[in-house]
Amino acid sequence: MNPTDEVDELLTRAGARWRADQPSAPEPDLDHILGGHRRPRRWVPALAAASVAAIAAAALIVLPDGGKEPLAGTSQSVAESKQPASAQGEQANDDLLIRPGDKVQVSGQVIAAPGKAPVFCPPLPTPSIGYLPGKEPAPTCAADFAVTLKGVDLDKLTGVKMTRGVRTGTATLIGTWGDQSIDVQEQKAPAAPVGLEWPPLPCAAPTGGWVSKPNNVNSAAVTAFMDAHADQLFGPVLFHPKGHGRNAPVVTMIGVAHGDLATLKAAFEKVYDGNLCVAPVLLSRADIERISQAVGQLMSRQELGIWSAGGSAIDGGPVDVSLLAYTEQVKAALAPIGLDLLKVEPAVKPVR
Repeated sequence: MNPTDEVDELLTRAGARWRADQPSAPEPDLDHILGGHRRPRRWVPALAAASVAAIAAAALIVLPDGGKEPLAGTSQSVAESKQPASAQGEQANDDLLIRPGDKVQVSGQVIAAPGKAPVFCPPLPTPSIGYLPGKEPAPTCAADFAVTLKGVDLDKLTGVKMTRGVRTGTATLIGTWGDQSIDVQEQKAPAAPVGLEWPPLPCAAPTGGWVSKPNNVNSAAVTAFMDAHADQLFGPVLFHPKGHGRNAPVVTMIGVAHGDLATLKAAFEKVYDGNLCVAPVLLSRADIERISQAVGQLMSRQELGIWSAGGSAIDGGPVDVSLLAYTEQVKAALAPIGLDLLKVEPAVKPVR
């Protein structure tokens, strides 16, 4: 066997071993997959930088009413119902502001390379690449997102691993915030991952309760209606108020961000058949797209430490923004977009 054949054989065997070690794929939730709910759009910094030129001509932001006159018959009820949630969202963001000297907390990966100060690295999106055992590259963290750690005890990290001389592990670290650094004062086990919490269906059940029935949420007519009203509506999102059993009812939720809820519901019912919930939401599909693009443009500013801007939550709420730390500089950069339209999710959190 020549050297090339030996390498091919090695790769084939390694691939077979890797496939054998993988858990079985979970049963797909076809109702959710076919529901037409768009997953959040994500940008990593490199992609964001490359896309700046392409989206520079787009408007930075159009506030919820889009600067347009209300449609005929538009009710104020939707806008009024959203105002408290918007104010609460902005206050929630302010609660996450940090300044030099503040007590902060991080939880996640610590990277310690020889001859360098250890750093905390947030959960950045990374490409999934399968390396042969022993061929993995040394772990690194982009300088824009690495938080220098002073006083961390590397011997107390959880899940310590050595890769090409670089030590990695996880921990929860509490200390004083500096210039993208933390003076560690307390160290403990990493926090458990937080799963997605599905919100409750925002509509009361009809008389007799929700019953199982077919729907045409994936029909061309429904898709065309949602596309035609993208500046007013959010969704559709599929809810399972009685669980995910085979005969459990499925309810399609449509959110109304702008316009009269009753009028839009009546129009939608002309093209849709099935269980339906129509409720007020903060943002429409078009709002979310514009806001996400506006945040995406800021990712080219490395000093802001923003690595992800996605769609809103499944309830049509503020757009999620993942970033290293929510500072006054970041707040000022996001302010023109509308702080009440954003939900910041910093890796470095204040300890009050």
